[in-house]
Amino acid sequence: MSDVRVKYLEQDLKEFREIINKKIARAEQDLVALKAAYKNDADNGTNDTSSSFKSFDEGSEVMNKEKNVQLAIRQEKFIRDLNNALLRIENGTYGVCRVTGKLIQKERLKLVPHATLSIEAKRKQ
Repeated sequence: MSDVRVKYLEQDLKEFREIINKKIARAEQDLVALKAAYKNDADNGTNDTSSSFKSFDEGSEVMNKEKNVQLAIRQEKFIRDLNNALLRIENGTYGVCRVTGKLIQKERLKLVPHATLSIEAKRKQ
């Protein structure tokens, strides 16, 4: 008979919950900053009105806004994944690999608390 746990102890789940909540708080702060960066259109001055300056500046600004939008989308997905991890804690499936059914290593979950795959399953992908 194998001694393989199929779920984490409550003390472990409490630790994971704290890690996840801290990551959510930080990610939400970062998301606010990203959104502010791509929504910021307060700098519509005409200081550099030379056409070449203006076109380079506008092109660079558009690229920066697009980059920030993409980063914001990734950040929103990260927050959603972290919230889903909290749901898995509540329903008792947190830390269980969705491919192998085994517990994901604690060290992995500390680094990537929203992980749903063990290293073993991730390598097979």
